[in-house]
Amino acid sequence: MKHWLMKSEPESYSIDDLRKDKRTAWDGVRNYQARNMMRDEMKSGDRVFFYHSNCELPGIVGIMKVVKQGYPDATAFDPSDHHFDPKSDPDNPRWYVVDLSFERKLARTIPLALLKEHARALGDFALLRKGNRLSVMPVTKQQWEYVLALQ
Repeated sequence: MKHWLMKSEPESYSIDDLRKDKRTAWDGVRNYQARNMMRDEMKSGDRVFFYHSNCELPGIVGIMKVVKQGYPDATAFDPSDHHFDPKSDPDNPRWYVVDLSFERKLARTIPLALLKEHARALGDFALLRKGNRLSVMPVTKQQWEYVLALQ
């Protein structure tokens, strides 16, 4: 089992939306590196931190679980969807999604500022790398356990 962190702006899709929906296809990812992780590396059973970004208090707010491995992102083929990509072909898909289920909301948000205070202990935590703007990133088992201990 691997661990991950996935970002979403809470105005677009929040941990509370996922709690209500119980399950979602994580669509609209339009970065090749993030796509590759979703398509090739994420497996059913993997655990994922849900991170609220670009908001008043950015941070880790909950835990999700991968329940369906990567498959083509249908929004890329729909001209009426804002994630439409005219260069994506159903016979040779460019973009992928994974299905995620709600596991739990954390007792409190673990803010980015707190994570930065623990940067030394977290080592090469992808979220804290300067200039890293990926919406999908790997988390080591040690980082996962350390972050959970901060809640």
